[in-house]
Amino acid sequence: MEHPPDEVFNQPPELGGLNLYAADPVAGTLALHGSDELRRIGAVAGSRQFRDWGFQANRFPPELQTFDRFGRRMDQVEFHPAWHELMATSVGLGITSLPHDAEAPDDAHLDRAVRAYLVGQIEQGHMCPVSMTYAVVPALRQQPDVAAGWERALSSRVYDPVFGPPSEKQGVLMGMGMTERQGGTDVRSNTSIAVADGPGGSGGEYRITGHKWFCSAPMNDAFLVLAQAPGGLSCFLLPRWTPDGVQNSFLINRLKDKLGNRSNASAEVEFESSWAQMIGEEGRGVSTIIEMVNATRLDCVIGAAAIMRQAVTQAVWHVAHRSAFGAELIEQPLMQNVIADLDLEAQAATALMIRLATSFDRADDDDHEALVKRILTPVAKYWITKRCSEVVREATECLGGAGYVEDSIMPRLYRESPLNAIWEGSGNVIALDVLRVLNKEPGALDAFLTEVETNVPNLKSTVEKLRTEIQSTENLEPVARRLVERLGMLASASALGRTGDPAVTDAYLRSRINGDHGSLYGTLPASIDAARITKRAYGLIEAARI
Repeated sequence: MEHPPDEVFNQPPELGGLNLYAADPVAGTLALHGSDELRRIGAVAGSRQFRDWGFQANRFPPELQTFDRFGRRMDQVEFHPAWHELMATSVGLGITSLPHDAEAPDDAHLDRAVRAYLVGQIEQGHMCPVSMTYAVVPALRQQPDVAAGWERALSSRVYDPVFGPPSEKQGVLMGMGMTERQGGTDVRSNTSIAVADGPGGSGGEYRITGHKWFCSAPMNDAFLVLAQAPGGLSCFLLPRWTPDGVQNSFLINRLKDKLGNRSNASAEVEFESSWAQMIGEEGRGVSTIIEMVNATRLDCVIGAAAIMRQAVTQAVWHVAHRSAFGAELIEQPLMQNVIADLDLEAQAATALMIRLATSFDRADDDDHEALVKRILTPVAKYWITKRCSEVVREATECLGGAGYVEDSIMPRLYRESPLNAIWEGSGNVIALDVLRVLNKEPGALDAFLTEVETNVPNLKSTVEKLRTEIQSTENLEPVARRLVERLGMLASASALGRTGDPAVTDAYLRSRINGDHGSLYGTLPASIDAARITKRAYGLIEAARI
């Protein structure tokens, strides 16, 4: 059959607008107090407009303006208008502030996590300042007198990009500066020095001199930073403007030229007797800032789950509208195996993200939840962020050459996919954190494994075997990664048992836990109904188009 030269056939139509909440097989089933609002947000995040802003913000990355035309230091970052639209949307949706609102609902962290998950499917770069602003509040509250002066602006749902004193703004953003060039993750080797500007001590004024090697979102209004005080490494709040309305010494040397996350500015910065206030006790900087780190680790899980879901969505849509060798790809058993395998991984990631966010809501009032949160945060951070790149790579392959060009979202998802595994503690750091939990808080493992047995009763023998191995192994560090991997799979199975489709939970157990799975995706055992999983994923997408 001949076709006119300009006729395009056997190509998928544009996916166009998609309600990302309605299309989600896990998050879309949540019966939260704000489900109607989440459905509205799913339409906003999946709209053509929001998608276009994502492409534009990455096509035109931020630029550093070190000096004005007269030679005066500016140290400001200029962004494409699309970036500001993305920021205004996410701040307006409460993703920076919802759990810290005065009238926040009981499930505010979970509600906010799903919002971040929906928006993050389309554009990850702007989620960095959004995440840090959300995460800073628990750490800042350890110094109530300082927090009181900032919380109103931090809780605002107005995005105000004007560079000026916080007192003149409708809303503010905060960031974090921990690592230095000589130490990286080893923050105790930091060389930045804090000298008291007066009596000093908790809440006191200091002058900081030093640098930060990787300061993301340098345009934010203030940062929690670590510096050496006389009593040891301490945490400080360092604003871009001093309380008397003078621009603080915050020198941006250059912006990082990064693999991904290109819409977001990350910088190398220097401090020259910069004004700051101590947060928490002197010498306990890591203990103070870890509250912020743990919240951003939750967001690493959210971000990775979001990327995985969007990659699978794109793959499903493509194979449902592309034919090869005489049949639609979605009808071919081998492709069904690949898509179902990827969808299992994405559903497990979303379910585990939901479980972790729930623990953030309940940990303050429930001892079991506090223990689960302590071990599940590093386990989920390690496991889900590690799975992300593999899922995106395989999903990209489902699109063939079409997935390798910038006009699709796939190359951007692929560049973003390693990021959440690196930020806020890379693999070894997180694995060692799990070992610290096992050593210092053994009740956390018992609480976690008991929950696994409750949610998935037929895992009892697997759980007991793992518990015995942990208790009988004298030195766990050489096998820490393998241990955390096993905990991650158990956590995923347990989370699916709480929130997922029973058939999906069974498929996850048989393919992942019971070992009947290859090293690559598309290797599900023949006993699993891959066609059902694949066609359900496509049906949800088709029904959620807007």
